[in-house]
Amino acid sequence: MTTHELDEATLEFAHRMFDLARTGATEELAANVDAGVPANLTNGKGDTLLILAAYHNHPETVAALLARGADHARVNDRGQTALAAAVFRQNATTVTILLDAGARPEAGSPSALATADFFTLAEMRALLETKNRS
Repeated sequence: MTTHELDEATLEFAHRMFDLARTGATEELAANVDAGVPANLTNGKGDTLLILAAYHNHPETVAALLARGADHARVNDRGQTALAAAVFRQNATTVTILLDAGARPEAGSPSALATADFFTLAEMRALLETKNRS
């Protein structure tokens, strides 16, 4: 089903879910996922709720989505993962949550490791390496 086949109310609801991920409205978003919204809902750019929550620095939302089955390995249309987004934003808490859930630092293109190297994020690189060895 394409966006052209969805009615206006459904599209508006989907946009609201993405806004909840962006703003870190964890309780409301989690309740909607519990009620049937797909944990891996994806927008027109391939961004999942998880990628948006990670990019916008909402570790509690990231944890809630992971607990509800969000796939940390999904990539958006540009090849980016939630882990790479968290590394770019230098959010150690979110990076740790994603790594603990099994996210792979070498996944995606650019990967979280490549992102840390490109932007010279030594602390993020060290965190990725430490968790990658455990």
